[in-house]
Amino acid sequence: MTASAPLQPAFPAAAQGAADSGRALFWRLIRIYLAATVTAVTVSMGLGLLGLEFTPRQWLLYWLAVPFATVFFTSIDVLVIRRHMAPLGPVLSALDRGDRPADSVIAAAAVRALNLPQMSAVRVTVVHGPMATLSLFMAIYAINTFFDGGIAPWQVIGLAVLILVFASPAHAIFEYFAVSRAIEPVVKRLSTELGGLIPAEQQAALISVPLRNKLLFLAVFVCALPLIFSAGSFLYKFDRMITGAGYAVPPGELLSLYVWSGAVVAVCIMGAVAMAVLTSSEVSRSAARLVEAIREVERGRLDDARVEVLTADEYAEINRGFALMLASLREEQQILEVTQDLAGELLLEVLIGRIMTATTQLLNAERASLFVYDDKADELFSLYADGMETREIRVPTSAGIAGAVFTSGRTEMITDPYADPRFNRDVDLRTGFVTRSILCVPITNKAGARIGVAQALNKRGGAFTAKDEARLKAFAAQVAVSLENAKLFDDVLTTKNYNESILKSTSNGIVTLDAEGRIVTANDAAEQLLGASRGALVGRTAEAQFSGANAWVLDNLGKTRATGETALAVDAELARADGSTASVNLTAMPLIDSTEARIGSMLVLEDITEEKRVRSTMSRYMSKEVADQLLAAGEAELGGKEQPVTVMFSDVRSFTSIAEALGPRETVSLLNEYFTEMVDVIFQHGGILDKYIGDGIMALFGAPFVGANDADDALAAADEMMRRLASLNLRRAAAGQTPLAIGIGFSTGPTVIGNIGSVRRMEYTVIGDTVNLASRLEGATKQYRAGILLSEMTVRDLRRPATLREIDLMRVKGKDRPVAVYESLGYRAHEPALAGLLELHAAGLSAYRARDWAGARRAFEGALELYPEDGPAQVYLDRCRRLAETPPSADWDGVWNLTEK
Repeated sequence: MTASAPLQPAFPAAAQGAADSGRALFWRLIRIYLAATVTAVTVSMGLGLLGLEFTPRQWLLYWLAVPFATVFFTSIDVLVIRRHMAPLGPVLSALDRGDRPADSVIAAAAVRALNLPQMSAVRVTVVHGPMATLSLFMAIYAINTFFDGGIAPWQVIGLAVLILVFASPAHAIFEYFAVSRAIEPVVKRLSTELGGLIPAEQQAALISVPLRNKLLFLAVFVCALPLIFSAGSFLYKFDRMITGAGYAVPPGELLSLYVWSGAVVAVCIMGAVAMAVLTSSEVSRSAARLVEAIREVERGRLDDARVEVLTADEYAEINRGFALMLASLREEQQILEVTQDLAGELLLEVLIGRIMTATTQLLNAERASLFVYDDKADELFSLYADGMETREIRVPTSAGIAGAVFTSGRTEMITDPYADPRFNRDVDLRTGFVTRSILCVPITNKAGARIGVAQALNKRGGAFTAKDEARLKAFAAQVAVSLENAKLFDDVLTTKNYNESILKSTSNGIVTLDAEGRIVTANDAAEQLLGASRGALVGRTAEAQFSGANAWVLDNLGKTRATGETALAVDAELARADGSTASVNLTAMPLIDSTEARIGSMLVLEDITEEKRVRSTMSRYMSKEVADQLLAAGEAELGGKEQPVTVMFSDVRSFTSIAEALGPRETVSLLNEYFTEMVDVIFQHGGILDKYIGDGIMALFGAPFVGANDADDALAAADEMMRRLASLNLRRAAAGQTPLAIGIGFSTGPTVIGNIGSVRRMEYTVIGDTVNLASRLEGATKQYRAGILLSEMTVRDLRRPATLREIDLMRVKGKDRPVAVYESLGYRAHEPALAGLLELHAAGLSAYRARDWAGARRAFEGALELYPEDGPAQVYLDRCRRLAETPPSADWDGVWNLTEK
């Protein structure tokens, strides 16, 4: 009997309405004990009534004393039972509440549950029997002392012996088996909660009673002691009967009777004990053989574990079942050994052949085949050796037995393949092989996706069985891992070759370094850029390779190592081993594995030497941003194509007179200063320089790439050119030089753009009506004495607010459709009287087109009062005077025909 925790209640309170398994088990044990006690007391009293010669008064007194005596000795048993339940009750109650104690506590409870039958038997034998006998003595003493019962000592001894040698052992045996059955569901529940076997340290507390001891207990307490009691009782009663009747039996005859009775009892006892010993020995020998086989299995020596069926009893069935289990274990071990042997093979064609051989051996089949799924072709394929070559078989996933199994995912066991319409006989007809039976199972990876099928042909010695199916399924599950590994290895090789091809073909130099900063790989482009062979680079430290003039590479590499972020160096000079230099863009980045751990660094060197030369040339004609876009888009953007462009022309007024007054050197200096200011403005607003035309400029907006705000950019550039011109004139005036005046005209529309010219010399430019109209508008600025003129097509494309006034409806030479022309006054938006000018100009233009010459004159005269130098107002005032004197025809549409270019 083991000690239990004294401070822990045996049955803690359960939640209201919840079942309490601990309390229920306790009361079941009490009911078992009381039922056995009542039975034993009743039987003992009955035997005493029949053989112990009690008078009716004695029996009445004795029966009256029995309840008090029973309460005494049963109370002690109840306390012991409660103490035995102490480690078990709280665990069951906690589980009922949904609380899970620690594994060690559950294991201790399971041990106590398993020990309860032995503890119950010991309790009845050691506590219950003696206490019941003591209760008997106390009851008899009270009856004889206080009630003059007259119960003789031999009667008391008879009852005591009856209790100790008959009632108590029978009670112990009954309670042992009853408690064993009662705790079965409890042990199952605790084992489930524990999730496995009882730990070794807890198993030491189990009470193990050998079978021999149990049988000897039965022989002694069920056979020997009752026989001795029966013989002794019989001889004692016989002696009292003949003595009481006055018969005199010679002592010799009585002695022979006693000897004979003792001999019979001794023989029976020895026979019972011998049978118990022999039976236990036989059972123990069979159990020992089984236990030894189990231990061999535990040691992993399955071949040494042997169990023969040597009897025809229950152990024959146990041994036969163990032999079947042992055979299954050997088969599993064989599968594992084959699987381990296959695990090291990564070449797919070799692996398939070895799997087919292993399948044949495992299932004792004549042939086997393995088909692997090719998801790209949606086919099943298998590889086999044909002499020195490896051949491949491919079948659709919907064809044959293999295709049916792969498509459905169900195992097929076919005993007559020729009767199955899915079976293809061509191979048998061609090779002479006869297929008698087929077992085919799908192969599924851990994600549940089917990756192939395995099939075995012609089981030797009969047909395939369910056991063969189970073995092939188990083997297929292991094969799936090997196939996945082989396919992964094949994919890795393919990826490696692919990456090497990329490194070889890429134009950028790529250098990888390990965690210690040593060069691991360098592609062909890196060899050329660094001026060193791959053999000289690999294994060299970064400090040794990038020193001196190339120390800036180490600086960027150090930043990447320190921060784990990409470092960039743009347009840097890289010194080669031969002393030459190359312009490069450097990208230094960390190399990271799948676990986000840094394993090294990588340098990407982009050779921009030629690009830098081209960009330098292009920057003379367009902004750096446009040049970058053009370089990124490639040479195709320079080919001929039609696209909308805003074309701008600008010209210096009276430049011939200015040049004649300055002389050649000063003229060139003036033009350079002027062009620098104007071209910077064009570049700033996304335009490109098409060409210089003497003192004029032709610029394009929307070439080579169309933008959403090309018209706005052109207008903004024109206004800014006027502001820059004003600043330039201030400087010229301060230097005593003549100020400059310019006119700007531009229009938006479809153009043909591209490299245009002869084979020997080409020019990137535009042609078309839009170019002609823009040129005419620039020329019209002279007639209207306006600074900036733009067409209605440009105005229509404007997205931002602009300060404009309509100048005229103009029909240029060679065109029938008139075009509305506007003047931009954005560069004069700061002038306070500008709003009045715009209002008067609009009123005058409206009256002019309505043939109200007087009203138009008043409006334009008012405009001239605000701005006496306003060219458009002066032009319209002159027109109104002429038209008032000579009115136009009735079909006059207000359009002004521009006859000059």
